[in-house]
Amino acid sequence: MSHPTSPFTHAQLIPQEETLEITRQKGELLIGIPKEAYFQEKRICLTPDAVNAMVNNGHKVLIERGAGDDAGFTDKDYSEAGAQITEDKTKVFGCPMVLKVEPPTLDELELIKPKTVLISALQLKTRQKSYFDALAKKKITALAFEFIKDEDHTYPAVKALSEIAGTASILIAAELMVNAKKGNGLLFGNISGVPPIEVVVIGAGTVGEFAVRSALGLGANVKVFDSSITKLRKIQTNVGRILYTSTIQPKNLMKALRRCDVAIGAVRGHNRAPIIVTEDMVENMKKGAVVIDVCVDMGGCFETTETTSHDNPTIIKHNVIHYGVPNIPARYPKTASISISNIFTPYLLEIAESGGLENAVRFDNGLKNGLYFYRGILTNKAIADWFDMSYSDINLLIF
Repeated sequence: MSHPTSPFTHAQLIPQEETLEITRQKGELLIGIPKEAYFQEKRICLTPDAVNAMVNNGHKVLIERGAGDDAGFTDKDYSEAGAQITEDKTKVFGCPMVLKVEPPTLDELELIKPKTVLISALQLKTRQKSYFDALAKKKITALAFEFIKDEDHTYPAVKALSEIAGTASILIAAELMVNAKKGNGLLFGNISGVPPIEVVVIGAGTVGEFAVRSALGLGANVKVFDSSITKLRKIQTNVGRILYTSTIQPKNLMKALRRCDVAIGAVRGHNRAPIIVTEDMVENMKKGAVVIDVCVDMGGCFETTETTSHDNPTIIKHNVIHYGVPNIPARYPKTASISISNIFTPYLLEIAESGGLENAVRFDNGLKNGLYFYRGILTNKAIADWFDMSYSDINLLIF
């Protein structure tokens, strides 16, 4: 009679002891914050108050000299908060954890040591495959703050910056109406006896909502367009008043654009912002009307939009002023820096309390969602599909 066979050895079939986690040991972080090198980027990840909170919790922060100057935070502010200031960029990038607003350039990646933890924006649409090859070569663990999810499954960093962009779009429009070449000279305010400014907001997301709040606060008449009835209903609830709302129908949109003084484009789409306002529609707009295309970094939802810069922000087409500056929050670096810092600080303290990033992502699915590279292995399916690269599920790498 034959004996039953087993793929396991006798030793493997003997019950083994399992090692269970007893306690999570708090870790000490050494964070490097370099000066942003990207064109017109003035923001910084941590404010002096946030640095003070990190230092008081036993962590070290190394900041490149002048990194906070453009955001209104001096080296003295950071030094008094407990940070170490250095002129040596290599020393900053040599820290075990590097914190940035913009993703590092290829030259900056050369300065980063192997197995470093990198936390920054990713800005997928502007990345090249060589960026990910460099991360893989150095076995870097990288976290994109625009991918991090909150407890309510929203993206806190994206939402915070969208709030700034929405509010700023109205303030910029108010400025352009009187200061720009061929501006119509109208005051953005509810003046007795003078018809109020007419504003059209296309998109009822976070950017659209905060644009509506600001426009109403200044006394404008506002019309909101979106393809989602749910978003239109939600924006009225959040703003707390009845608004003119409409689904995106060319006839209604054309009528509203013909009468408006300001049009805000805030529809992002998935891979590219959909073109909702055609050139014919722009031709029929008022002379001196202002178009602020907030989603210009995704291609823009106005057909006539062109990318401009903070130095030369406007172009004029069909007698309509177009503002096509990507990254509007960078125009308000102090506000944006405080907002980003408020999001970063709790996560950094959580990583330290957990004893490192690996333990933190094991227990925080929102933080895990922000992880796109783990020790040189791509873990994000969207990036893999975009660049036709292989990836591994993070749940198979971290248990």
